[in-house]
Amino acid sequence: MSDWLGMAAAPRTPRPELKARVLDRARAGRSVRWPLLAAAAALLLALAGSGLVWRRASRLDADLAAVQDTLGLLRQPGGRVVMIPVLAAGRAGALTIYSDSLARRWLVTCHHLTPNEPGETYELWFLTASGARTAALMPMDRDAPMVMTLEVPRGIGPVTGVAMSVEPRTGSVAPTGPMLFRVDL
Repeated sequence: MSDWLGMAAAPRTPRPELKARVLDRARAGRSVRWPLLAAAAALLLALAGSGLVWRRASRLDADLAAVQDTLGLLRQPGGRVVMIPVLAAGRAGALTIYSDSLARRWLVTCHHLTPNEPGETYELWFLTASGARTAALMPMDRDAPMVMTLEVPRGIGPVTGVAMSVEPRTGSVAPTGPMLFRVDL
């Protein structure tokens, strides 16, 4: 259509070196972005990694404090460890008591105990000269380890043993359900 104006030039093929220069410039312009993108990705990864490391360090601090507390309990002159096998509903589990008779404090761990039926709980008892005193309710709704710290009340006298029974979910004043174990200390 522009021929009628007499302004159209005949098409010409560019020289080979011009084509190579244009392509080299285009490639060079794109390669500048990749280092910037790589640096940005590395920065994001470093930030995410440092967040994960900080979170893990916080968790390790809490774990270390718990271990130090347990070791402090075991190193006390009145410290004692009692491991008790527990058979509940045909399944073998275990209860471990780390006791400190001077501080009147117990650390109790439970492993592999059968989860309770609805409306039931395990109840741990301090055995004393005046009878059984409730130590703790241990509702085991799922198959997971349980750890708890118990303070032995001052007014009950020396604890001579420990027992565990299955009780109603709200607990009992005295053992009424099946006794799972009774151990003299």
